[in-house]
Amino acid sequence: MMRILAIALRNLMRYRRRTLLTTLLITIGVVAVLLFIAVSSSFKSMMIGQITDSMLGHLQIHKKGYVSSIDNLPLHLNMPPKMVDKVSEALAEIDEVEAWSPRVKLGAMFSNFTETTNIRLNGVDPVRESQVSPDLRKRFISGGGDVLVEKGRILVPELIAKGMKVKVGDPVVLVANNKDGSVNGMNFVVQGLLEGISGPGGRDGYIHLDDARTLLRMDDHEVSEIAIRLKGLDHIEAAQRQLKASIGILKNKKGRPAFEIHPWEKLSPFSNIAKMIDLMTLFIKIMLVSIVLISVMNVMIMAVYERIREIGTIAAMGTSPGSIRSLFIAEGFLLGLLGAVIGVILSLGLVAGFRYAGITFDFGRQKGLLLQPEIALGDVTLAAVMVIIVAILASLQPAWKASRLDPIDALRHV
Repeated sequence: MMRILAIALRNLMRYRRRTLLTTLLITIGVVAVLLFIAVSSSFKSMMIGQITDSMLGHLQIHKKGYVSSIDNLPLHLNMPPKMVDKVSEALAEIDEVEAWSPRVKLGAMFSNFTETTNIRLNGVDPVRESQVSPDLRKRFISGGGDVLVEKGRILVPELIAKGMKVKVGDPVVLVANNKDGSVNGMNFVVQGLLEGISGPGGRDGYIHLDDARTLLRMDDHEVSEIAIRLKGLDHIEAAQRQLKASIGILKNKKGRPAFEIHPWEKLSPFSNIAKMIDLMTLFIKIMLVSIVLISVMNVMIMAVYERIREIGTIAAMGTSPGSIRSLFIAEGFLLGLLGAVIGVILSLGLVAGFRYAGITFDFGRQKGLLLQPEIALGDVTLAAVMVIIVAILASLQPAWKASRLDPIDALRHV
């Protein structure tokens, strides 16, 4: 085998220009694929992190029917304390759960005493919410404090703050209807202004959980949703499976499921963008396969055509068709191996260069997002192995044709 590889390498060196051009094409393909994977994966991870770490969490639990009416923030579909206790007991048994936070979501009228507008609010426990949404504090564009949101204070989204011309320290009034239709109002002081981000909840305001219940005149400690942070995104399926086995089987008085459990993908339209990124990555890989297939097959067909007399000579000297076939397959293997190795080295160097350069970009209303391309060892290995296998497959037909040549006809070839 080593002897065949040595002869194949020597043959490639005899036709250096063709070998270099083919290797260059394969290298460009490998670099394009790995750079696209690195950049798209970085963008995807960053956006998922922003959505899950500053708003949604990894999983959310609601009372059955809440999510289908979530745009209306239905207060009559809040979870009563008994349901919250059931969820709390179930979450305590799941090792993958890092933290969870109860939220009361409501719509209210926001007034600065001269103008009024609508606002969506989250009533949160500041300690628990900081654990579930650790990046929420990064969205402060002014204000803040040691406590995420204090009682009697409000975090106002940037768009409403600009429209209503309010700033940190200004007094405002919130007016809301409870589920019985009665109206209540409370005075608040602006504690901070939040940068808006893409996705549901990215333009919501925040108040203390106790203030939300007081504003809505709740007698019980009801909860609209429970947001859950896991120890990693790869634990979502396992945690969801355990929750379905514990609280998912509980029924309400009508004999229907009492809870609904949703991963972040079901709550954010960005999951469709993530799927599109995965689909584009697949198409780029198909393009790489096509480049390698066409390049190597073209080179090997030309090699067979130009070396017909040489093939006839070695066949007349007693070289078996199997050895001739192996020789051309080995040349295809070496072309794929060379292109893959150079492509991987260049790609890793370029990824490191991009990270060092600190490339920034804008996405929606978010400015100066830092792009940090990264590529997993599995993606590098998969691309390299795929290139080598395709190169071998591309050389099979020319190799088979070379091994089938009749020595006499081959020696007569001009």
